[in-house]
Amino acid sequence: QVQLVESGGGLVQAGGSLRLSCAASGKYAMGWFRQAPGKEREFVAAISRIGGSTDYVDSAKGRFTISRDNAKNTVYLQMNSLKPEDTAVYFCAAASKAYSATNYVGDYDYWGQGTQVTVSS
Repeated sequence: QVQLVESGGGLVQAGGSLRLSCAASGKYAMGWFRQAPGKEREFVAAISRIGGSTDYVDSAKGRFTISRDNAKNTVYLQMNSLKPEDTAVYFCAAASKAYSATNYVGDYDYWGQGTQVTVSS
């Protein structure tokens, strides 16, 4: 059973930064998704199993960086220049059968509990 534990959410002013962490019980291709109230879950970023490739939603490019420390089985999402529209619950997810970075929600079979990110204007 894959276990994912997220941390790092919080309240920040627009233009600020946050770093989310996701500790996994093994090495997997990983992704970050978010869900705002009344909206569907949205892909944010993904990283391959060994970290050689990444993918981002267009709105995150240039502001967010996904990375991983395989010695710690931990994936990070560094979020800079945050905007109020980034407010959402952020979920990390593991695609246990994938090797590359994938933005397809159907590839993800394990999910974290979610962490709230609130960006005030």
